[in-house]
Amino acid sequence: MFKKGDACPQLVYLISGEITLQAAGLIVEVIAANNDSAKFALAHQIPRKIDALANGKVRFLRLNADIVNNPLSLANKEDNSYMVIDETDGDSDDWMTALLRSPIFQRLPPANLQKIIMGLEAVHYKKGEIILEQGGVGDYYYLIKSGQCLLTRKPSPNAKEIKLAQLGNGDTFGEDSLLSGAPRNVTITALTDISLLRLDKNRFISLIKEPSLKFVNFAEMQEAVKRGAVLLDVSSQDEYEHHHLDGSINAPFFSLRMQLKTLSLKLPVVVVCQDGKTSEAAAFLLLRHKIDAMILRGGMESLAAKPNAASEPENKPSLSSEESPESNAHTQPASSPTTAATHSSLEDQIRILKLENEALKNINHQLNDKCMKLEFDKQHAEKQCRILHKQMEKLTQVLDKLKGG
Repeated sequence: MFKKGDACPQLVYLISGEITLQAAGLIVEVIAANNDSAKFALAHQIPRKIDALANGKVRFLRLNADIVNNPLSLANKEDNSYMVIDETDGDSDDWMTALLRSPIFQRLPPANLQKIIMGLEAVHYKKGEIILEQGGVGDYYYLIKSGQCLLTRKPSPNAKEIKLAQLGNGDTFGEDSLLSGAPRNVTITALTDISLLRLDKNRFISLIKEPSLKFVNFAEMQEAVKRGAVLLDVSSQDEYEHHHLDGSINAPFFSLRMQLKTLSLKLPVVVVCQDGKTSEAAAFLLLRHKIDAMILRGGMESLAAKPNAASEPENKPSLSSEESPESNAHTQPASSPTTAATHSSLEDQIRILKLENEALKNINHQLNDKCMKLEFDKQHAEKQCRILHKQMEKLTQVLDKLKGG
């Protein structure tokens, strides 16, 4: 597999089979794929100090040492308005390069990367086939090896589909429902014949989710906010209005992708929701975009048992008072008896206000849907603009050469 003195800058991981490490003809160690030693790169010092011989048929993985040891140098280039992803014709290993460049996978130990690659299963879909359907059960995490697909969403069963994003080589999807436990929130359709690599739910949770996500309790959250962290509530608008922390910003999870550009990469974010599940999916999304994210463990439900949460010192997040009608009842005098007619009139007014409120909510949802569609159109236009710009640069270079000739 390699000899003493080899200077090839690649780390070798044993996936299956057995190898012998030897020096000057003497056996140093025999390593099988199920041994603890196989969790690490084989004789990783470069140049090699010993020989590695395969004992029969083996499977192994070679990873560029610079990518593994210095992942930050491979971060995607970006500017203030959008992220630039290098689009190359590439070869069959492009997907692995994209995997290792992802901020999520840069946080994982090499042993986890080895197990992930071993657990990936190849699947293929024809153009027009549905890969995932909104409302379905989350069972796999996907990486696009080659091809393109479209993300769409229906706000309601009878509504028109909204185009959310277009994904291509190296992109990943499917983690939202694995993290939140909720049904799939989008439909994903193959725009071309597409080759995917997928990882089952159990491996995703143990190898990717658990090492990546960071949880904090209420006190730790307060301390983080005091140091400048952003308190981001990803609950729905209705849930947020009913129950939230003072000082928090509401960005419902379904629209969070549209608001990523408004978040600073320099400030950490503490993500909050009602039960903590949606926060996990939101934090994973933030981490993918290089935003340092923490999760309030248990969400708002974990604070229900904190009787003193609302009486924390100033400048620290506390439960908003609007969801505590019981406490307000003790501070307000009891209403005096009213006539039946007055009571009926008040009920009519309340009913009218509720109807108006529902109408405003429906209008708000429609505006959100339009905003998502405009965001998709904007991203598509920006991508086309970048492609045209690159083509223009190439044409300019060709013209310059012709003029020089």
